[in-house]
Amino acid sequence: MSNSLRICHLTSVHLDGDIRIFHKMAKTMVQDFEVHVVVPNTTSRIQDGVQIHSFAAETQKRHKRMQQTVDLVLQEALRINADVYQLHDPELLRIAPKLQAIGAKVIFDSHEDVPKQIMDKYWIPWLLRKLISFAYAHYEKRAAKKLDGIISVTPEICKRFMRYNPKVALIRNFPLKAEFPSPDWNQKDVQHFCYIGGLYASRGIKEVVLAMKEVDGFLHLAGTFDDPLLLAELETSRAWKKVIYYGQVGRPVIQEILQKCSVGLVTLHPTPSYKEAYPIKMFEYLAAGCAVVASDFPLYRNLLQDANCGVFVDPKNEFEIAKALQKLSTNAEQTLAMGKSARAHFEANYNWEKETQTLSAFYLSV
Repeated sequence: MSNSLRICHLTSVHLDGDIRIFHKMAKTMVQDFEVHVVVPNTTSRIQDGVQIHSFAAETQKRHKRMQQTVDLVLQEALRINADVYQLHDPELLRIAPKLQAIGAKVIFDSHEDVPKQIMDKYWIPWLLRKLISFAYAHYEKRAAKKLDGIISVTPEICKRFMRYNPKVALIRNFPLKAEFPSPDWNQKDVQHFCYIGGLYASRGIKEVVLAMKEVDGFLHLAGTFDDPLLLAELETSRAWKKVIYYGQVGRPVIQEILQKCSVGLVTLHPTPSYKEAYPIKMFEYLAAGCAVVASDFPLYRNLLQDANCGVFVDPKNEFEIAKALQKLSTNAEQTLAMGKSARAHFEANYNWEKETQTLSAFYLSV
């Protein structure tokens, strides 16, 4: 540990072992700093050089979590007496002044664009959604002005925060090189495609499955359907016999799927938050040497077209998706070349190790 700076990550929502908080932010910084993580409902311990502090708390019932759990996070945080506290959840913004009162620096790690995300919650009535989004944006702006720094995951979110706080760093959620060794190209099969992550209608899963009716190949699906009715509907379609459905699986199984498949799909619908998001699965596909079929958003074109590893489609058009997949499955040489280009792009530009230098410098500047 070359610096005595004590960094403490705080979460009331995320689970122990969270990829961004623990594996990326905390673990990769132990060479430079003393690193602590406060996370509910696990075992306090030292793991991989990171000191984990835990407590029992309610995390399911939102109103209890936002009151009691946040207070417990604050209690633990004050015991640690860190130099820098990093808040990973919007509900923790209210404890920032109390942490600053003991002389600590407080930064907010905004994992997503929350005001836009609220607008994507279709189960909330439209007017109420607008009201909640506006109220949160106003609250976040007031809180952010007083913070010592802000970290976020896309240039667009960073730009918004820079309007009211000059100390903003872009730390993108790219995959860890250690988790993605070089692919075994002989195992890749151009007739195997994958979709990994939350299986929601707004993430284009219905169109992806239905597209398989027209395609020679198999679709590997890993994740959880948020709507049992959507799953039931897809299971009755004739496309389903070409689907290999795993449900929720751990990282080792995901690695096996990515090793076998030659194409990864990231066909999110054009909602305000998705059009500007950096989907982690896109970069994992690159790391695994998969060609990418992506929504035709300007951001995605910008990220992928230089590398010549992406095909862009209308995410709401199952026939366009089918055409893209069929073309990839029948041009083995071209598809594998796109996969190799994807991997090279990951190694050169889109890995977490590139982000650690920015993060370390940001902590020191704060």
